[in-house]
Amino acid sequence: MVQQTEFTLRPRGRGCHLITDEILQNLSPLPQTGVLHLFLQHTSAALTLNENADPDVRGDMTAIFDRLVREREPYYEHTLEGADDMPAHAKSTLAGVSITIPVTGGRLNLGTWQGIWLCEFRNRGGGRRIVATVVGE
Repeated sequence: MVQQTEFTLRPRGRGCHLITDEILQNLSPLPQTGVLHLFLQHTSAALTLNENADPDVRGDMTAIFDRLVREREPYYEHTLEGADDMPAHAKSTLAGVSITIPVTGGRLNLGTWQGIWLCEFRNRGGGRRIVATVVGE
């Protein structure tokens, strides 16, 4: 069985956001065994797996990304879309736009403290499009 669906996440401001529940709300029931692949159709945000309990981790990761890739660097040529745009593209490349999660017993087989994150690197990124593909039996 292969199922594919596309949906839009609600808009968020800059930061790392726990979106596991929103992802699950947009999916059909999961198979007993399989994989879920999530692909973000954007170049200025990212998907990753990380801490699902302490929101301080999300704040710290946002600060780390902002320190690793700073705004308004004099060597940026792509500057017409705002000071946050070129750094957002670089951060997206560093973090990635897709993740794959095993499905076991009809549920995402995440670790105890893992959750799905949207890393929004623009100040106002708008709704972000996701392509979710489930392969299973």
